[in-house]
Amino acid sequence: MANSLKCDLCSKPATVHLTQIVNNKIHKVDLCEACAQAKGVTDPSGFSLADLLLKASLNPEPTGDIRCESCGLTQQDFKKTGRFGCPACYQAFSTALDPILDSMHKGTTHVGKVPQRAIERKSLYERLTKLETELDQAIKSERYEDAARYRDEIHQVRQAVGRKTEA
Repeated sequence: MANSLKCDLCSKPATVHLTQIVNNKIHKVDLCEACAQAKGVTDPSGFSLADLLLKASLNPEPTGDIRCESCGLTQQDFKKTGRFGCPACYQAFSTALDPILDSMHKGTTHVGKVPQRAIERKSLYERLTKLETELDQAIKSERYEDAARYRDEIHQVRQAVGRKTEA
């Protein structure tokens, strides 16, 4: 079977696959043989996956060391630990962080996820609320044929809601 993974540093076919678990979080890196040797990955002693990712994205020796105004963390500190000191660090280090996140994820902004069934259920509840309001207005206006139609539609929507919550 052909290897379809690309090196995270140079996009050549990856032959070295690393997995590191830090604080119950899995971090994976795929490297070509050349990048693995250049980063010293073939010698597992003292290897840090966070350090590898940061070295790939940051200058080896930053000239204008970035510092977080809030906690004082420097770019060098960030490179050593692979951790930020406070929430403000995300903004302070955004120029270095955005390329890392962009290469690891679909983008640099978290947009969240909503399960499809939750969207459908919310839509049904909104429809139900609207129909109930229209039913009340039809009854107050003595439009009984419209009210009967709304009542029937409310019954159908409630059955659909019941099916969605059972699934």
